[in-house]
Amino acid sequence: MNEEMKTTFETLEVWQESRKLRVEISLLVKEFPDEEKYRLVDQMIRAARSVSGNIAEGHGRYHFQENIQFCRRSRGSLAELMDHLYVGLDEKYITEVKFNYFRDKSLNLVKMVNDHIENLSKQKHAHSASTHASHGGHASHAPHSPQPNKAPGGKGVKQDGAKRV
Repeated sequence: MNEEMKTTFETLEVWQESRKLRVEISLLVKEFPDEEKYRLVDQMIRAARSVSGNIAEGHGRYHFQENIQFCRRSRGSLAELMDHLYVGLDEKYITEVKFNYFRDKSLNLVKMVNDHIENLSKQKHAHSASTHASHGGHASHAPHSPQPNKAPGGKGVKQDGAKRV
């Protein structure tokens, strides 16, 4: 992997696993009846896309709290997807074996999202404490990138170079 790829959402294991789930759900729903195309199928695809999409969008926000909020949305989409899997099972669109496979995969991903949220929270608190100390007692909103850029005077800037307010 090249140097610039080290800090993208693509390097996050939680995003990689959510991508795999999204692909598998897309394949699964192709087996559903045509009358579900714009109902259950559409909802399942949207929920699965929302899981990986929110992880990616949160990572791109460069602020711990926003990133955490997007991860929470991702976790909510996983719960929604699991409910849709129950509908598929109840309507006999999927077997119990397939249901259990996707339920287990979804629950594992919930754990990964929770671990990611916990890690972000720890980073937020650690950075907040260090920023608070280095700014004479004034905390600032900190990007979650491992090496935030600094403008003259200690003011932080986003990775795109824009000043943070």
